[in-house]
Amino acid sequence: MQRRIGFVGIILENRKNVDELNRVISDHAGLILARVGLPMRGDETAAAVITLVVEATTDEMGALAGRLGKLEGISVKSALAKQR
Repeated sequence: MQRRIGFVGIILENRKNVDELNRVISDHAGLILARVGLPMRGDETAAAVITLVVEATTDEMGALAGRLGKLEGISVKSALAKQR
């Protein structure tokens, strides 16, 4: 299957699962080209945002986004380019 460039957008609404979040990202490090994060502020209503730029097949993207999406307090959206 062909790898394509894409992104994973992650919104972390609380820090409860941050260790597991980082573990999942580390498990898929071979797919990740870049990681950009906006940390939480002192305000309890603030959320952290992480964007991953990836190069992955649809199966690899599904595995990554699926594991992240199962974590409580974390919202995930992802997309791959239509063509390489």
